[in-house]
Amino acid sequence: MPITLIIIAITCIVSFMAFKNSRLMNDLILWPPAIARQREYHRLVTYGLVHADFSHLLFNMFTLYFFGRAMEPFFSNSLGTFGFALFYIGGLVISILPTYLKNRANPNYRSLGASGAVSAVLFAFILLAPWQQIVVLVIPMPAIVYALLYTGYSIYMDRRGQGNVNHSAHLWGAAYGVIFTLLVNHRVLPHFLDALMHPSFR
Repeated sequence: MPITLIIIAITCIVSFMAFKNSRLMNDLILWPPAIARQREYHRLVTYGLVHADFSHLLFNMFTLYFFGRAMEPFFSNSLGTFGFALFYIGGLVISILPTYLKNRANPNYRSLGASGAVSAVLFAFILLAPWQQIVVLVIPMPAIVYALLYTGYSIYMDRRGQGNVNHSAHLWGAAYGVIFTLLVNHRVLPHFLDALMHPSFR
């Protein structure tokens, strides 16, 4: 079974269980004091297995399904069978670290959801197929255009510091996805630049 589907299955099962079990939710969510004081480092990964509600889970897993399937062969060919799992788990950790460090002494802060890792998958895909048509809220657009809009919006909202969405994790996840992919295969960069210069809408 593809690693992407395994990740989706595990995330959905744990999220649905946590919807009905507040203790499980509290044990898995990113709560900085539990890491800083009690050394519960697993929370840097398990926060990505729980979600705020069904729509939050659906959006992340729907995005992961389409772009994860496309990227899994790339990482499997370069890093082995579990290459995509390694990339995804790294996305969870790296995308949340800046938030954790900023809030490590804040007992009122909590974060959950796989958005940072999903952003990593999405931006890795954009490197390989920048002009690929994707559908965003029923609006078709090239992946590279979405990347620019997504980045600009996330930067703006992160600076405003309002709402319950961790836009910082989205940005760090996207940056991680790009850097990790380029480190895995340096030929991706010239491919990406060449593709940018020769738009091909499909």
